[in-house]
Amino acid sequence: MQKKALRADGMLLLTSIVWGFAFVAQRVGMEHIGPFAFNGIRFALGSLSLLPLIRILGRRSRQMAQTGAPASEASGPVASAQGRCRRPLLVGSLAAGAVLFVAASLQQIGIQYTTAGKAGFLTGLYVVLVPIAGIAFGHKTGLPTWLGAVLAAAGMYALSAPDNLGKVNPGDVLVIIGAFFWTAHVLIIDHFSRRLEPVTLASAQFAWCALFSLVAAVISEPLSFEAIKLAAAPILYGGLVSVGVGYTLQVVAQRDAPPAHASILMSLEGAFATIGGILLLAEPVELRSIVGSLLMLTGMIATQWDVIVRGKAV
Repeated sequence: MQKKALRADGMLLLTSIVWGFAFVAQRVGMEHIGPFAFNGIRFALGSLSLLPLIRILGRRSRQMAQTGAPASEASGPVASAQGRCRRPLLVGSLAAGAVLFVAASLQQIGIQYTTAGKAGFLTGLYVVLVPIAGIAFGHKTGLPTWLGAVLAAAGMYALSAPDNLGKVNPGDVLVIIGAFFWTAHVLIIDHFSRRLEPVTLASAQFAWCALFSLVAAVISEPLSFEAIKLAAAPILYGGLVSVGVGYTLQVVAQRDAPPAHASILMSLEGAFATIGGILLLAEPVELRSIVGSLLMLTGMIATQWDVIVRGKAV
């Protein structure tokens, strides 16, 4: 059991590295292609990349059913979407895909005007916002969450506050607004993933997001095969590695990882986005950015403290 937990933690750490460096790919991609086209292509690739996993999980579910496995096992998280009502999948994936489209668009547009590291940490605000938003659904929110919110807010200010009131960074503002939509997305996924097969839901929501993004790109951006070719490397990383591989690692790892560990390790994507920005994009290292990043990371971890304590108590 200890071996499985360590392996799961390692996979989640790898996931946070993959997602963190995706912010670098997103920023580089903007040098050649518009934000809607970039998201449209990468989410289409991400959706398609999950189809083999869906097929494998469906085959495993059928094999379990044929060998007389208990119903709870055959219809659990690895169950195929076949036989399920298509309407809930349509509604759930459409709702998740629409919110994902708004969140990803705000992030992708905003990252043109800010650094990869700042975008990674500011997007990570959803780790703090999700438990606070849970109050509206009757969830209790303790002191650690509020402490985490204060620390994250202080870190956000250190990262994005202008030196004077006349120079607000529009990229930071867009990414912060996007964090609220990422929060809504997490809550939507939490609701529908309990009713639908999660990998199928993920692939379907990525497909909707790709469709909305490509329509927006056709309407508002110049498109050319030459530009797409120049942006091929960041698009492939963003679609196949960040979306496809990253999500698959998360799903497999969370079978054996406590939720607290998963949340904390995945929140490290902001730190790896900063490292990637420094190493690959030569983004400046400023004391204010370091302090702000540390405050936000501490705040994200603090929001999970209640879960950590409960996990130890169980």
